[in-house]
Amino acid sequence: MKANFIEINSTDELDDLFQKSSEKPVVLFKHSLTCPISSGVYQEISKAAADINLIIVQHARNVSNVIAEKTGIHHESPQAIVLRNGKPVYHASHYDVTAEDVEKMLEARH
Repeated sequence: MKANFIEINSTDELDDLFQKSSEKPVVLFKHSLTCPISSGVYQEISKAAADINLIIVQHARNVSNVIAEKTGIHHESPQAIVLRNGKPVYHASHYDVTAEDVEKMLEARH
């Protein structure tokens, strides 16, 4: 595992991340503790050399819902979203989430 997981439990923390995305890209990862697909994708995204802001949907459903509202991206889990300037520039769910894609989006200049 290379990823640095940071669990997000409040909408205040989420608001801070949306603001920070103006300085550098931010990765959000919605994860379900009860879904075997989510468990496998968690292992995949853990390979990304990045800070991964982890939203465990069973612990922070309200945070997950606010992400959907702010980005316009329908909730799924597992789901990865990369924010830049407060807007999603990448999103994928289930087995479409790859550490390589997330790293590419973090390195991209937009």
